[in-house]
Amino acid sequence: QVQLVESRGGLVQAGGSLRLSCAASGRTFSRYNVAWFRQAPGKEREFVAANSWSDDSNHYADSVKGRFTISRDNAKSTLYLQMNSLKPEDTAVYYCAAGRRWITTAQGMEIATNYDYWGQGTQVSVSS
Repeated sequence: QVQLVESRGGLVQAGGSLRLSCAASGRTFSRYNVAWFRQAPGKEREFVAANSWSDDSNHYADSVKGRFTISRDNAKSTLYLQMNSLKPEDTAVYYCAAGRRWITTAQGMEIATNYDYWGQGTQVSVSS
């Protein structure tokens, strides 16, 4: 069992930056695929970014590519999401996720049901 605890989000102006963190319990964090998803009001949860434990590759949604960076510190069992050049459309509740499934495709990393553990969610609001 893994528990994920996210840092507090916040309110930032458009063009600003924010870093989210997600602390995981358990001793095998290094062997989990990890990801960030987000859900805006009235919309479905959508994929943001993911990291594969097997080859340390990163995958991003087109909407955040070049602006967001996912990273992990296995020694601290912590996942990060660095968000730069934030836009009002980035406003959402952000969730971290972790899973042990063997995923062989980038598309697989984007599927929410491939992750077994979820954080509680943290609000990120970007003002124009």
